[in-house]
Amino acid sequence: MTSAASTANAAVPAPGKLEFKDDYTPKEAERVIRNSKGLPVGVKPKMVWTWPKALLWAAIAIVCAIGWAILAVSRGEQISAIWFVVVALCSYAIAYRFYAYYIQIKIMRTDDANATPAERVHDGANFERADRRVLFGQHFAGISGAGPLVGPILAAQMGYLPSVMWIILGVIFAGAVQDMLMLWISAKRRGRSFGQMATDEMGKFGGTILSIFLIVMTAIAMAFLALVAIKAMASSPWAVFSIGMTIPIALIMGCFQRFLHRSVIETTVLGFVLLVIDIIAGGWISSVPAIADVFTLNAKELVIALVIYSFAAAALPHWLLVTPRDYLSTLMKIGTLVLLVLGILIANPSVQMPALTEFASTSTGPTFAGDLFPFLFITIACGALSGFHGAVSSGLTPKAVEKENQIRMIGYGSMLVESFTAVIALIAAITISQGVYFSTNMSASQISTASGVTLTATSTPDERAEAAVKAVDSMKVSDIEGNQMKVTWDSVDENGNAKTYEGADALKQAASDIGENTIVSRTGGATTFAMGMANFLKSYLGGHDSMAFWYHFAIMFEALFILTTVDNGTRVARYQIGELLGNVRKLKKFADPTWKPGNIITTLIATALWGGLLWVGVCDTNGGINAMMPIFGISNQLLAAACFMLVTVCVAKLGYKKYLWIPVVPLVWDVAVTFTADFQKIVGPISYFATASKYQTLIDGGTLEGEALVNAKAALSNAYLDGVLSVFFMVMMGVFLVVGIYQTVKILAKGKFGVETTSEEPFVESEWFAPSSLIATKLEKKVQREYAAKSYELAQKEQAAA
Repeated sequence: MTSAASTANAAVPAPGKLEFKDDYTPKEAERVIRNSKGLPVGVKPKMVWTWPKALLWAAIAIVCAIGWAILAVSRGEQISAIWFVVVALCSYAIAYRFYAYYIQIKIMRTDDANATPAERVHDGANFERADRRVLFGQHFAGISGAGPLVGPILAAQMGYLPSVMWIILGVIFAGAVQDMLMLWISAKRRGRSFGQMATDEMGKFGGTILSIFLIVMTAIAMAFLALVAIKAMASSPWAVFSIGMTIPIALIMGCFQRFLHRSVIETTVLGFVLLVIDIIAGGWISSVPAIADVFTLNAKELVIALVIYSFAAAALPHWLLVTPRDYLSTLMKIGTLVLLVLGILIANPSVQMPALTEFASTSTGPTFAGDLFPFLFITIACGALSGFHGAVSSGLTPKAVEKENQIRMIGYGSMLVESFTAVIALIAAITISQGVYFSTNMSASQISTASGVTLTATSTPDERAEAAVKAVDSMKVSDIEGNQMKVTWDSVDENGNAKTYEGADALKQAASDIGENTIVSRTGGATTFAMGMANFLKSYLGGHDSMAFWYHFAIMFEALFILTTVDNGTRVARYQIGELLGNVRKLKKFADPTWKPGNIITTLIATALWGGLLWVGVCDTNGGINAMMPIFGISNQLLAAACFMLVTVCVAKLGYKKYLWIPVVPLVWDVAVTFTADFQKIVGPISYFATASKYQTLIDGGTLEGEALVNAKAALSNAYLDGVLSVFFMVMMGVFLVVGIYQTVKILAKGKFGVETTSEEPFVESEWFAPSSLIATKLEKKVQREYAAKSYELAQKEQAAA
């Protein structure tokens, strides 16, 4: 650990600002945590009640209850989407203030007197204190990929009510709890990774199983997320150009700050200006046929480009590309969420999707096949619960946390923001015409089957629109008022007057409004989200003529979400592969992250793994999403079960038997959901093997030829691959859970509890202070002033003594 002097000097302001007046009240003084030198290093968490606060929380609870009642009981009438925002924000506020606080004081028992890994090691590289506000943004950027944008949109086919319930209640009792507790146990173990903690707490056998599972799951997650971006960019020169240009923009920002020594604010302004120019230029390029052809790439060409880019991003220095682009991503994420909320409040869109659709009671939905239980829960995935977050919450973020009491804000709070992103995505899906929603999210083969009109790669936009309308009419799905849903689109006519288009004209007008040739069969959810987002933003930023700009801004917004996660995931997979290879005696050097040849080899392996799966996805005749979404959701949720299992073992070792229900309840629910889904994808009518049998029969029948035969063979291979992966997941995670249950039972039977039974690092006295709240409280500001004054005084005495 650093010396007191160096620790103090890192945060000491100018001497003229070091005056401190001890004006603590007796109750405030009791909450100040001091180390053996008298330095204030923290504030004890405490729920302080006053009458105004009590009345405020009572009002929030009443509004929350009214909102939930409106969403739950409304039938046959349109409701305002604003209620979804109100219900989400009120629920999050109550959960963060009370449930997360309860877990903090009963299980985590955070103590700011104890130094975090960032203070213990403080090597200026991997272990470095980060301002809590910056770290909150970095952590949010690391965990938020396409999942919260795509999952809720695909799940909307079953209606808004089950989706919004799981997104909000799931994150409160499962997703945010997992992220916070994983961050906590890693911070207590010098920021160790998920796999290493599993080895330390559950034995080498369990740790090895988890490491292998993590590598495979990470590859699948990266392939799925990249597939979503590709579906939005394919055959769209505007999208390809604007997203592609974010790479040189990031390079310019990196060099601008590093070599010209410009401030963060100057770099931010530069990045924002270049982004706006980029999007506008994309519109011009797409209107010039000769140039547009250069940026018109099909899905397979985009796979190759994305794999090459990801390998380069993983190999280049962080400061040059990844750091500035991640910063751009975080800036856009937070800023765009604020703009979207304002757009919803101003536009006040009405919900078009009923609380429950006919697909809620069948397994024949076009966006994904399967019943509401279990498939809705694994489809929503990251918006409520994500096992992948466990890898980010351990090994990376814990190395930068300043104080233990910040863990609730960073771990639980950032996951609430991701869940809110999912709510916004759901609103985007349920406030556009149902006919447009299904036309966009059905694959070409599904439209062909439902409409009786064969669509091929050469079908014109008009032919696609006509077939999509026939397919929607054949679905017999009711709208929110109980009538047969229709394909409609609200726009303006040639004179600028408001007009509602219907049928094929609606799909053609929607495509024209957003600057695309067609919106039919743009599976994956990205296009749907972008259309909804453009509708919100045009209401107060530019009017109808700005639709195309905001649509492509949204596509870039989603792509930056995805590229951030793909880059981080590739690096995580590289480290995991290196650690796994390093367990072999002759390959031990791969475990050294500073060995450049090893980094290149493991990066190649990582990109080849998810790149191969991505290629399989784009070759799928069902649009790839239908096959990839269940695999991604199941593996991701199984990894969440592994997180809860590890947390359960750690909590049991500490002897907190009374509070084991906190990780055990979501663990049991998650296991029930994911194992049921996995079993149904292995055995039964919607299993991958049943799908493979169907395609094998078609191929053996000899009736297919040309493109149809090639597509059928690709679908056959994909179905078998997905089926084998489903079996692999069930076996691997089943064994891991058995190991975890055995360890927990053994711990409870022994009756020997305490920190000494765990791999936690021993207590080390902290010599650093930082506020725990996102916005420092009145007491924290007082303590901060005292810390600055006393640490400066202490440093002066030590220098004089030396």
